[in-house]
Amino acid sequence: MDSGVRDRIYEFLAKKGLRKTSQRDAIIEAAFSTTEHYTAEDLLLMARKIDESVSRSTVYRTLPLLVECGVLKEMDFGRDFKFYDPNYLDHPNHNHLICSDCNRIVEFEDLHIDTLETCISKRLGFTADKKIIRIEASCDEFKQTGSCRRNAAAGTA
Repeated sequence: MDSGVRDRIYEFLAKKGLRKTSQRDAIIEAAFSTTEHYTAEDLLLMARKIDESVSRSTVYRTLPLLVECGVLKEMDFGRDFKFYDPNYLDHPNHNHLICSDCNRIVEFEDLHIDTLETCISKRLGFTADKKIIRIEASCDEFKQTGSCRRNAAAGTA
């Protein structure tokens, strides 16, 4: 984990009058130990591998703090739960493709999409403040074979 990110988080927490705890440390370490998107429940499991005492409530209280601090992005991919994106600081303009078959989330950046967004906004008399592009698609492997290696590996239906 980047020490600058860690310092930013702890400075933010201190300004809010929140103390540094071993559970919070484990959550922060787990949150930035991956480049994959995760849910709150995923983060709970990852944090408990670092510190078994991490509680569900501490995860659910810490996630909004990390989002408010600006180091983590909460993403709505049309599910009953939110995903969290730990790559937000490194790639603030990336987009997402979500596989409808295996739920895999693929990040991508494309200059053409950025140009198109600017052209559309300007043509309609706007200047975009932010954009969120989410493409939902079925993987070609699933279409061709009726199954998906990623789906089987993930253990999802």
